[in-house]
Amino acid sequence: MPEINWLAVLAAALSMFVLGGVWYSPALFAKPWQRAAGLTDAQLQAGNPRLIFGAAFVLSLLMAANLAFFLSGPDVTLGFALGAALAAGLGWAAFGTAILALFERRPLAYSLINGGYLTLGFLIMGLILGLWR
Repeated sequence: MPEINWLAVLAAALSMFVLGGVWYSPALFAKPWQRAAGLTDAQLQAGNPRLIFGAAFVLSLLMAANLAFFLSGPDVTLGFALGAALAAGLGWAAFGTAILALFERRPLAYSLINGGYLTLGFLIMGLILGLWR
């Protein structure tokens, strides 16, 4: 079993969660994302915030743990951690989101906003996991 720093995993998950709060806030991309996602104010208000934010945090925790397993080897450098995080964030998560957006007929802004969040979020998680070993 690889050695995982579970406090680093928790910190990485929190970083993704906090980044999402800033990224999708009115200060950055709230309205452009809402338009690109085709969501009305009423639809956003209709959701269960405890369920949505709770599930989002659990999923962030699972993503951080998954990345930590990839970065758990004794020879992993910070450069490798950042490269792996970029591959996961951009190469898999963002590009996967873009494929889904094509079939859902979402505008390019949808892929750029969500893909940018995932890419930056994975890079921050990779930084935390790469430094805190």
